[in-house]
Amino acid sequence: MRIVLVGPPGAGKGTQAAYLAKNLSIPHISTGDLFRANISQGTDLGKEAKSYMDAGNLVPDSVTIAMAEDRMDQPDAENGFLLDGFPRNIGQAEALDAYLKGKGVKLDAVLDLEVPEDEVVKRIAGRRICRNDSSHVFHVDYHKPKTEGVCDICGGDLYQREDDREETVRKRLEVYHTETEPIIDHYKAQDLVVTIPALGKVDEVTQRAMAALGQGE
Repeated sequence: MRIVLVGPPGAGKGTQAAYLAKNLSIPHISTGDLFRANISQGTDLGKEAKSYMDAGNLVPDSVTIAMAEDRMDQPDAENGFLLDGFPRNIGQAEALDAYLKGKGVKLDAVLDLEVPEDEVVKRIAGRRICRNDSSHVFHVDYHKPKTEGVCDICGGDLYQREDDREETVRKRLEVYHTETEPIIDHYKAQDLVVTIPALGKVDEVTQRAMAALGQGE
């Protein structure tokens, strides 16, 4: 299956992508992983992306598209993939359409993870990260530490990242509405969009998505 996963920040795309890719036995292709892999391996695309990032500039769509196409050309993606974070705008969506057409294949579905905006803000703004180890993540409502401000695992100080502050989250949502949301209409015109309510437990959301793909138990 060839699937695109979309949704606002905080919708749980990364978590759902990992579960769905495993259940469907297809590679999970995320934009973040593509950038990290190309930069760490020192590829031409990685060097080009890094030059923009080091200068504090946005990486052009042409570089992101080239990275995604290179990854989709790998043997493990021959029979399908799950795209997470790509396409991010109409230009990237049109480039993906052209790429797939050139390969003689089509997308099977675009899964739109739907979460109310207030819930997105609550999810992200409530996160607290351990200063000693960023993999130790807590939440003021959903996963409280035993002692406020102290990591249960190592005793480190818990803090709120700048990216997680409410005003920053709302700005990220504005960017999502302006740049990424239009791709949903782009794919609705192709009758590919399946809306998945993304509230609830992780496994419940995964089951909804699998059922929507005709892969339910």
